[in-house]
Amino acid sequence: MKKSVILAAALSTILSTSAFAASRDAINIVGSSTVYPFTTVVAEQFGKTSKFKTPKIESTGTGGGMKLFCAGVGVEHPDMTGASRRIKKSEFDQCQANGVKDVIEVKVGYDGIAIANSKKAAPFALSLKEVFLALAKEVPDPSSEAFKLIENPYKMWNEINPALPASKIEVLGPPPTSGTRDAFVELAMEGGCDKIDAIKAEKKTNEKNHKRICHSIREDGVYIEAGENDNLIVQKLDANPNALGIFGFSFLDQNSDKVQGSTIDGVLVNFDAIADGSYPVSRPLFMYVKKAHIGTIPGIEEFLAEYTSEKAWGDEGYLADKGLIPMPTEERKKFADDAKNLTPLSM
Repeated sequence: MKKSVILAAALSTILSTSAFAASRDAINIVGSSTVYPFTTVVAEQFGKTSKFKTPKIESTGTGGGMKLFCAGVGVEHPDMTGASRRIKKSEFDQCQANGVKDVIEVKVGYDGIAIANSKKAAPFALSLKEVFLALAKEVPDPSSEAFKLIENPYKMWNEINPALPASKIEVLGPPPTSGTRDAFVELAMEGGCDKIDAIKAEKKTNEKNHKRICHSIREDGVYIEAGENDNLIVQKLDANPNALGIFGFSFLDQNSDKVQGSTIDGVLVNFDAIADGSYPVSRPLFMYVKKAHIGTIPGIEEFLAEYTSEKAWGDEGYLADKGLIPMPTEERKKFADDAKNLTPLSM
């Protein structure tokens, strides 16, 4: 009796695993619009050079990708998600709660966030402080000697700094679900916010209020959420030379015939400035992999091997040609080893 129960359980496991594998024969990837073009290039290469099908990739934004990825295990859920920031503790906890126990983290390289405009207009030279003053929901009252926050009154760039153009502040950028938005808020908005001494001091006394002030983007139509499609922002900038747009450096690089990057704190966004850390608005990019799907969805380990190969993400790799900033050699080795050994993330 005992033996028959064990055999039945084993058969059930084999059948369920077979059903899992048979119901999907291609890798399913979601996530960041910034990571999307790099993953697409790897997927195309993988489809051409391996025995496996080309992975299916969907650009959902970092936050949207994490929600889908962490929803559960099984063929109806994605195998991987791209992220233009590190997974949040709350997202990791959501994964754990939904049975996604072993998550493999692979940093794939670096990217800069460009603040760009059409080549039909003059390029912008901005400071982080000016970026904050242009886009923050609340700013220090310019008419008061005492420190007091008010709803953002600035409508024109030259109201912030007479040296800036006498044009309307109009900025097209990503929505709250985007990792680009998260990174922009943390690096550019908070970076500029902390150039104001009275707000920086708030960090020591009331960190929650400091974050609220620095991370809140105005909602009066000056900042226009342009969705997860960075190509759409490029098209809108081409049509409106007075507007600025926020997107990853790779899109700037790929559309350099139409748009140009602004200098931020005197540093022009380019490959070298991101690689050496001198450009102030740069961030790491990641892929997250569901270990439970390895061995059931065909090709995941092999796809990871392609992504983490020197021919892909190395200094002279094909991803560098697409605008990805390679990690230093030692960092590449560490994450390549994690991918090869399927080392799960702990938080």
